[in-house]
Amino acid sequence: MVCIAAFIILALIGVFVAGISIFKPKVGKAYLKMLKKSWGCLWKKVRLQKCETGFKEDVKNTLLSKIMLKHPKWVKPFSVIIEILSIIIVVVAVWAILTAIKSLLALWALGSCNVTKPSACSLGAEVCSIDESEPSNPIEATGRWFTEWGEIFEAIPDKFKTYSADDYNFNYISISGISVEGLDTVVDIFDPSCSVCMISYRNQKSVGFFDEHNVRLVPFAIQDADGTYKFKNSEIIVRYMFAAEQIESGLSLTIIDKIFTEKNSEGISYQNKFNEDYSHDDAVNKIESWLAQSGIDDNGINEIRQIANYPEITEKMTENKNIIENELRVRGIPTMIIDGKKHTGLWKSE
Repeated sequence: MVCIAAFIILALIGVFVAGISIFKPKVGKAYLKMLKKSWGCLWKKVRLQKCETGFKEDVKNTLLSKIMLKHPKWVKPFSVIIEILSIIIVVVAVWAILTAIKSLLALWALGSCNVTKPSACSLGAEVCSIDESEPSNPIEATGRWFTEWGEIFEAIPDKFKTYSADDYNFNYISISGISVEGLDTVVDIFDPSCSVCMISYRNQKSVGFFDEHNVRLVPFAIQDADGTYKFKNSEIIVRYMFAAEQIESGLSLTIIDKIFTEKNSEGISYQNKFNEDYSHDDAVNKIESWLAQSGIDDNGINEIRQIANYPEITEKMTENKNIIENELRVRGIPTMIIDGKKHTGLWKSE
C-alpha cells in the first residue's frame, strides 16, 4: 500500500512540482525519477507481482531516517502508522475516483450529478428537484451510495429510448381541449409553485408553443421524502385544477395562467404570494375568486370545492406521481416528453 499511496501523493503534487521545476530543473528531474519508480512498483502491484524495486523500503527509510538515529525503538510503531496511513490514502483516493465517475454517469443518465438532491448539482439543468431522504447515519449513507449506483444503471437505457406521450397513462389537462390533427403531442409536467416551471411556461407562451403542439399539462405537487409537499400550497392548486376541469374544459388553465403570469396590486407575482404569504384558506379564496371572475356561479364554485376533496382527485395525483417518479424516473421538474425525448429542466425559447 505504501507504493500506491506514494504514487497518489506524487501524482497530486505534480502540478506544483512542474511550476517549481521551471526555476529549479533538478527538482523536476528528481520528481520524475521518483514518479517512475513509484509507477513501476504500482504496476507490479496491479499485476499481483512482488514489487522488486525496493521503493517501499526507500520511502519508509526516508521518512524514518531521523527517528532511527534518535529513537530506534520508535521505528516499528511508526512503520505501522505509515502502513495504516497508506491504506487510508488509497481508500480515500479510490472512493474519490468512484464518486467522480458516479457523478458524471448520473449527470448523463439522470440530468444531475446528485441523485439524492438534484438541485444541489450546479452542473445539472435548472429544476425544482424531487429529493430523496438524506442518510441519517454512516450505515445508511453507505447503503444509499450503492443504491444510487443502481438507480444510475437503471436509468442508462432510458437515454437510448424513444418516448411517446401515448405510452404513459397520465391524468392531464389539455391546453386546446381537443387533439389537433397534424400537431405533435407533448406532455408537460410541472409544479404550479415551481419558479423554473413558471419561467418555462412564460417562455412557451411567448413563442406560441401551445398553439404549435397538442400540449397535455400534468400538474404535479412535488413531495419530499417524508410525504410533505415541497411547496405549501401546491397540493390545493393541483386539486382545484383537476376539479375545475371536470366542471368546464379549460377552466383550470385560468388558475395556472394567473399564477404563472400575473401579479397582484403590489406588483408581486401570484406564485410568490402562494409560496410565501398565503395560508391554505387564503389560497382557496384566491383560486375561487378567479373562478368567479371566469363566470362560475356560487353553486359551481361549491361543486368544485367538493370535487377537489374527492378521493378520485387523490387517486389521480397518486397515479401521476407513480408514473413520474417510477416509470419515467424523473428527478426534477419541469419535465417534458417532446420530439421522442425526455427533456428535464428549463425550457428556453429560441
